[in-house]
Amino acid sequence: MAVGISGIILSSLMAAIVAILATVFIERSGGAIGGIITLPTTIVPASIGIWIGVNADLVSFAAAMSMVPIGMLLNVLFLGSWRVLPKFLERIFSDTYLVYAVAVCSVLFWLVSAGISTVSVEYFSNFLGSINIGICAVIIAFVLGYFAVSKGGDAPPGSNSVSLISIILRGVAAGGAIGLSVWIAGLGLPFISGVVSVFPAIFLTTMVSLWIAQGRSVPVGATGPMMLGSTSVSIYALICIVVFPSFGVWVGSLVSWLLSVILYSVPVGVWTWRTIDA
Repeated sequence: MAVGISGIILSSLMAAIVAILATVFIERSGGAIGGIITLPTTIVPASIGIWIGVNADLVSFAAAMSMVPIGMLLNVLFLGSWRVLPKFLERIFSDTYLVYAVAVCSVLFWLVSAGISTVSVEYFSNFLGSINIGICAVIIAFVLGYFAVSKGGDAPPGSNSVSLISIILRGVAAGGAIGLSVWIAGLGLPFISGVVSVFPAIFLTTMVSLWIAQGRSVPVGATGPMMLGSTSVSIYALICIVVFPSFGVWVGSLVSWLLSVILYSVPVGVWTWRTIDA
């Protein structure tokens, strides 16, 4: 189910914009406001491309969208690994190379987990139903994000100035990574496309670029809000399954986005901000 070049370009542009905004907001205002990165963005053109790619077949579309919460749960664990891995890897790597070691290990962890979850979920969905598995993944991700925020400590802003070229390069890196993942998603099976569409490219580029520019405390402090806020992407994906057949792909994507933001992102964002400030 090939995704058109326009869909790939749109996903890349949205990813670049989100990566730039998120890193700038985190650097200037701290990790709480940086949760803007978790709004449903690149998943919107990805869902449209998948719907068109499966020729509006509801079964295949539901299978792909039900895997998105699994992928986002993996992303929550990916972000959580940035809190845990530095404590172990700093014994082996110097400060100069620590961020790259954490990045490589976190991606390897995500890839292995994604492979295992894709195979196992595809098998168990025959008995439990893919939508039910997706709902369970949403609940687990929410609980992990809630505790990450409530027990996570400070989310400080950055103190170092960053050049305009560095900020633009962040967007280019995130846009290129997301464009590649959307293209790969368009070549795979529905289950694979659902996972690949949420590859943590923006999270990865955000964490690495912030660490290099501002030091370790800024990106690590932002992981909690990003873990909790990312559930909005899963909620968007599940809403799509119900809304797209009734409203069509274009209006349906808008309705799904609005519902996920109004019902989840806004109230959770306000609570996160108040919790971290408190």
